[in-house]
Amino acid sequence: MSVLEAPRRLLDSLATRHRLRHLRTAEGLDFASNDYLGLAGSAMVQRLAQEALARGVPLGAGAARLLRGNHPAFERLEALAAQHFGAGAALYFGSGYAANLGLFAALPQQRDLVLYDALIHASTRDGLRLGAAEAQSFPHNDADAARDALLGWRLAGGKGQVWLAVESLYSMDGDRAPLADFAALARDTGAMLVVDEAHATGIFGPGGRGLAAEWAAEPYLVSLHTCGKALGGQGALICAARPLIELLVNRARSFIYSTAPSPLLAEVLCGILEHIATDPSRRETLLARMDDLALRSSCLGLAPSHSQIQPIPIAGDLQCLAASARLQSQGFDLRPIRSPTVPKGSERLRLSLTLNVTPADLDALFRALFLLQEDR
Repeated sequence: MSVLEAPRRLLDSLATRHRLRHLRTAEGLDFASNDYLGLAGSAMVQRLAQEALARGVPLGAGAARLLRGNHPAFERLEALAAQHFGAGAALYFGSGYAANLGLFAALPQQRDLVLYDALIHASTRDGLRLGAAEAQSFPHNDADAARDALLGWRLAGGKGQVWLAVESLYSMDGDRAPLADFAALARDTGAMLVVDEAHATGIFGPGGRGLAAEWAAEPYLVSLHTCGKALGGQGALICAARPLIELLVNRARSFIYSTAPSPLLAEVLCGILEHIATDPSRRETLLARMDDLALRSSCLGLAPSHSQIQPIPIAGDLQCLAASARLQSQGFDLRPIRSPTVPKGSERLRLSLTLNVTPADLDALFRALFLLQEDR
C-alpha cells in the first residue's frame, strides 16, 4: 500500500461530499475579507512600512522573544496598546489564533471553570482543549444561562476561578454580546471576563477601542484585539492587568515556543494605532455605510445585523456553493459558510462590508442578490 493512499482516500471522500477546500487568490470586489477599514493595502500603511525600513527596523525577529527575539518595536507596540485600550499591560502574539490558544491553555487552572458562548471562535475551543480547566458552553448571548451555570457549579462544590468567555461582535452573524450583563455577572460573582474584540477593534467603541472599552480598567477584564482585521496588519494583542500578562509570558506555550512576529510589522502597527486614535474618518465612513447596508438588507427581507457583517441565509451545502459561484462569476467575492463553521442547516453567504468597495459596488451587489433571490 502506498503511504499516500490513506490521505488520497480522505481527499476523495471530501470531494464526493463537496467538502474539499481549495486555496485561491482574491478576485472580484471585496465582500469577503476582514479588512474593514481598507488599511491593509493603503498608502498610509505602505508609507509606515517604508519609514520603518529606512530606520533599520528588521523584517524578522530571528528568535522567540524569551531568547533573542524581543525587539524594541514589540515593547513600543505593547505600551501603546495598553495605553490606547486602557489596560494595565498588553502582549503581542503572532495571530489571533495563537493568542486565544495561549490564553485559554495558560490562564484558567485545573480547579477552574470556563463558561463560553456556544458560538465562540474555534481558537478559544482549541485553547480550552489544551488547558486543564473544566469547560462548559452556554446558549448564545444568554447571560442568565451563564449565571445559572456558574451558580450551579458553585453549589456542586466548585471552588476555583470562573472565567466567562464571549466575543463582543460575532463573526458569522454580526450580532453583539450583551456585555453590560456579562460585566455585571463578572463583578457580582468574582468571575473573570474574557472578551474577544476581533471584529469590533478599530470600529466600535470610543476611538475604535472596542465594545468592552467601558470596562477596560477593571481587573476582571481580559480583552483580545486582533491586528489582522480592521487594523490591517497581523497578529493580536491581549490586554489585561499586568500580573495576567506576566503569567502569559511565563506559561503561554504559543507565545514561548514561537519565533517572534515581524518587528517591522509591530512598528507599522504602532503607526496604525496612532492613526486610529487621532483620525476617525475611516471609522465614521464605515459606520455610515453600515446604516446603508442595514437598509438594503431589510429591503431584501433579511434581518439586519447593524454591523459590518451581514449573513445571507442559503440553507443547503450545494445551494450555498452555487449561490457563491454565481456571484463570484459576476465579480462579487462572497464566500459560502457551511458546517462545521456554522450549524448544519444554517449555511449562508457572509457579506463583509469594507472600505475596499464603494457605495456603487454595494448597490450593484444587492441588485445581483435580488436577482439571485428571484431565481431561487
